[in-house]
Amino acid sequence: MKRITRNIFTAFFGMALVLVSCETTELDLTANPNALTPDLASADFLLNSVQEDFVRQFEGDADNDPNDNWQSGGNTTGDGFNELGMELTRIVNMSGRNYVSTYQGSDMTDEWSNAYRILANIRTMQPLAEEAGLTHHLAIGEFIEAFLFVTMVDFFGDVPYSEAAIADDNFNPVADPGASIYDAALALLDQAIVNFNSDPSAKPPTDFYYAGDEDQWIKACNTLKMKIYLQRRLVDASAAASFNAIIAAGDYISDTEDDLIFQWGATSASQPDNRHPRYGINYTVSGAGEYMSNWLMNLMDTTDDPRIRYYFYRQNATVPGADGTPVDEQTLNCSLEPVPQHYLDFGTTFCNLPNGYWGRDHGDADGIPPDGLLRTTYGTYPVGGKFDDDSFEAIGLVAGAAGLGITNLLTAYNTDFMIAEMAMAAGDEPGAKTALLNALDKSVAKVQAFAASRLGDADGSFQPDATAISDYRDAVEAAWDGADIEGKSNILGEQLFIASFGNGVEPYNFYRRTGFPTTLQPNLEPNPDVFIRSMYYPTNSVNNNSSISQKANQQQPVFWDNNGSAPAAN
Repeated sequence: MKRITRNIFTAFFGMALVLVSCETTELDLTANPNALTPDLASADFLLNSVQEDFVRQFEGDADNDPNDNWQSGGNTTGDGFNELGMELTRIVNMSGRNYVSTYQGSDMTDEWSNAYRILANIRTMQPLAEEAGLTHHLAIGEFIEAFLFVTMVDFFGDVPYSEAAIADDNFNPVADPGASIYDAALALLDQAIVNFNSDPSAKPPTDFYYAGDEDQWIKACNTLKMKIYLQRRLVDASAAASFNAIIAAGDYISDTEDDLIFQWGATSASQPDNRHPRYGINYTVSGAGEYMSNWLMNLMDTTDDPRIRYYFYRQNATVPGADGTPVDEQTLNCSLEPVPQHYLDFGTTFCNLPNGYWGRDHGDADGIPPDGLLRTTYGTYPVGGKFDDDSFEAIGLVAGAAGLGITNLLTAYNTDFMIAEMAMAAGDEPGAKTALLNALDKSVAKVQAFAASRLGDADGSFQPDATAISDYRDAVEAAWDGADIEGKSNILGEQLFIASFGNGVEPYNFYRRTGFPTTLQPNLEPNPDVFIRSMYYPTNSVNNNSSISQKANQQQPVFWDNNGSAPAAN
């Protein structure tokens, strides 16, 4: 069925509801005259708020806009689960050299408070929707609640859920076991499917994701169930059978036109800023605000990956110390430094890359030099930036597609990666190879289709042709065929990480489940402590909720992570 583009810029965009649970309420009890209180709320307004806040949980915010719920900032740029996961898996630069000190409880406030604000708004919407027979409103809320709290478990482990947002006088909701929250999510998805199959009194007037197409929503529900079964496969003997039953039924996201995405409108740069947040952070008057990953750019450049010009935009043709370019202490301090011994031992690149790919190594916490208009930044996909056509022009406030980007939440190519991982776990290497190549084909096709209408005045002749794409696919297939089981697992992991660019949740989960790929660039710090297996609880929630105690450390695995050895803190 034809996919309809959704534009976030609607009459309701700026209506962020202040309906929070006591779990996340601060001590300021002053009434907000601009807030929509429960007695004045409508199911439509609440659902609009839930839908926008949900994507903010993954993408964060570019400008601390008071019209949304993402205001506290934090240690990471723009916050959001996607950013956290990408930093930890070398998809973008992690700016702290020690894992433990890089992500503190004080940095997790937005991710935590936004989640419980969403849950409170869903709980407020439910009786309104039930009374009015708005069963599709209920279904979307059930889907988002399931997805949201599965992801909360993935990042924090045990979290308040059953006692959260259900009573105004419950200031100390207990943390439920992550496994029970996963079970609750599966039940919610079953109920959501029932509600999507019902005849509502009225459909939601605004559906940012599927424009009211309940068949696509049902596919998304089943795909999220597949994700749940995959993630708990190490602790659930029946997970593979449940996963395969959905595959056999066929009603899941297998075609890109059914992807669960959020389309950023790119019609406003402030209050509300409805550009892709990563665009808003990087396309500024002073240049890029983030560093791209030397590991990922090097991997894609040295393998002639056809997606590289869509992912990355180079503002400069060379990098100090590379390609015969003089070193420059002012703009790239590490270009004067010797290669660390552990980098030499690992055989990885250090500091600078050829061909103008100007990024940073994993854990490089140096200060910020005047390189904002020199370093490589996000390109066309998925944030709506500039296509790299060797023009090497500095970016500005409005460049490329002006932030007309997308957030990928559930995709057909990721479904194929899930199938590949399940096949590998079952010893079915031919099945894993087929799924891997399917994922690669869908990823490349999606990137090119996305960019087709967003090239602007860029020279489109620099796009890879069919031969370049075929050659790359053949090289991946040949590498797979020539690899042992560990090598195949590395190829699967690398391809998942590349295709997931923009979404850090799936790579972070995959890395903890499998320990692959083992080819990731080591941390710049030789002894960076143990890799983070779950985040600290937010400091303010620990201080205000007597039912929660802070974790002893960030090496506490979530319930599905019984991987005998954590990913190396290398």
